[in-house]
Amino acid sequence: MRAITLTQPWATLVAIGAKRIETRSWATDYRGPLAIHAGMGLGPAGGVSGLLDLVTAEPFAAALAAAGIRRIDQLPRGAIVAVAEVADCVGTLSLSGTLFWSTPQGRAWPTLTDQERAFGDYSLNRYGWMLSDVRPLATPIPYRGMLGLWAVPDELEARIRAQMRSPLEN
Repeated sequence: MRAITLTQPWATLVAIGAKRIETRSWATDYRGPLAIHAGMGLGPAGGVSGLLDLVTAEPFAAALAAAGIRRIDQLPRGAIVAVAEVADCVGTLSLSGTLFWSTPQGRAWPTLTDQERAFGDYSLNRYGWMLSDVRPLATPIPYRGMLGLWAVPDELEARIRAQMRSPLEN
């Protein structure tokens, strides 16, 4: 199993099934289970005040509230929060304001919603990691994350698998 560290609120948005595409500046050939780690840092969100501003703005506020999350202290940090399957990794293309996904296999992905667009960076020369079968953990597992795509140690993987819930509807 591999893992990726995301800052909040993006890690929780994946865990609750509101974010199904993780956008990155780099592609991956990896396919399979991906542990979603919520990082301790809040730099990308602009610190605590930036996180508060972000989670009270739409569509973040509505997506989080639908999952019962109404305060930033309900967003776990420094822990594995979910497991998803990396089903594909595709480049983004912007054409007349509409985004299209292209895959060598010709796989068709659903049209991007406004919500999904708000939760990622779909500018040119970026990649969308298509996530499926999201399984939130019953209890986040504290762990120190890393940059990039990292290998989950066997002991941590056993703890993750012991409490994975069934996949969210995709």
